[in-house]
Amino acid sequence: MLRKFWNEETGFIISTELVLVATMVVIGLIAGLVEVSFSVVGELNDIGEAIGSLNQSFSFTGFTSTKVGGIKAQTFGSYFTDHQDSCDQNECTLGCDAPVPEATK
Repeated sequence: MLRKFWNEETGFIISTELVLVATMVVIGLIAGLVEVSFSVVGELNDIGEAIGSLNQSFSFTGFTSTKVGGIKAQTFGSYFTDHQDSCDQNECTLGCDAPVPEATK
């Protein structure tokens, strides 16, 4: 029985082919998922830049209500200017910091 089991080769080719095909599929999936990851990060970066490029400045004028003999009520106007942030419109992918070399150990 052991000799018959040792000499039987009916499933050998199928197992080898299956291992090779499975290896190629896994390598292809890894490469594909890396590209999907880069694409998602790129699109999210575009969305972040679109939001960062919105002009968030605002202003409103003051109001004055008068009565006989003077001012009844008054509010003053306000103005705010949105300045460019450190990471707006510069295609930063993961962070805005410049690369720093590692320290010696």
